[in-house]
Amino acid sequence: MSCDRPLVFAGSASKRLGESVCQDLGIEPAAAEVLRFPEGNVLVRLLENVRGRSAYVIQSTAFGSSDQVMELLFWMDALKRASAASVTAVIPYFSYGKGDKMDEPRVSIRARVVADALQAAGADRVLTMDLHARQIQGFFAIPVDDLQAMPTLAEAISAEGLADPVVVSPDLGFVKKGRAFAARLNSQLVVADKRRSGRLGETVDVVQLIGDVAGRDAVLVDDFTLTMSTLAEVAEAVKSAGARRVMAAVTHGVFAEGSMGSLERSPIDKLLVTDTVENQPVSLSPKVEVVPVGHLFAEAIRREEENLSLSELSLAPLGAAR
Repeated sequence: MSCDRPLVFAGSASKRLGESVCQDLGIEPAAAEVLRFPEGNVLVRLLENVRGRSAYVIQSTAFGSSDQVMELLFWMDALKRASAASVTAVIPYFSYGKGDKMDEPRVSIRARVVADALQAAGADRVLTMDLHARQIQGFFAIPVDDLQAMPTLAEAISAEGLADPVVVSPDLGFVKKGRAFAARLNSQLVVADKRRSGRLGETVDVVQLIGDVAGRDAVLVDDFTLTMSTLAEVAEAVKSAGARRVMAAVTHGVFAEGSMGSLERSPIDKLLVTDTVENQPVSLSPKVEVVPVGHLFAEAIRREEENLSLSELSLAPLGAAR
């Protein structure tokens, strides 16, 4: 490997995505190993010289989020101590992004704690995708690039050949991003006004749909799903309102136990997700189609190495951005 090429390491939670990124960059994954001891301790060991090189560590955080965050911190520390010129934490799915505020008394702001820890461990930059809340970028004193999956997902949606499609935002909080999907697909936006109940908000009651879906193909869009409860409930409401076909597109498929059963019972006939999360504890339903985004992260790394803008990647599919 040439010394002027970046070093890309794949953390234990993103092995396949790391290989995909390296393949697109035309390099081999950098040599390293992650050892786990019987009591749960983790050791990150670099197996090649990184002195003076730019290094990227790809590590999502889901299903063992805290363990994966700790591993990522050890990656940062190992690279800094080995004198890497720059260290970028590539976090395709930042699970603690959901903890971006104090939404009840006496709770921690988890995203801020992780941000502080990453910087303390030596991260010079963060590269992620579809943060749950964009203001999390302000938790960091280092640059944070938040890639958008929308152009890639919209391209996959367009390939479905939907008739008179309408985009459905599952709640008021996703309206801005839902509007971007609608503009991309040249369609209208419908919003599901819903209410959550239960201690952790695990029960969803759809109140009403703002907009018309009758006789049209509906596309539900969101940044992530865990139990599929929100998407399933909204899909039922959309179908009851006369939608002809219902599909969904979600950036992060974080599928907990029981989620595939909810999907199978729902009116959703296809669910598009990216490959930012690859260690789900469930087998995916035939309704799930995975849309690769490794090339998008590879292009971001390529542009970072060449000091080019990354903003274009949020405006067009990769082929048009290069």
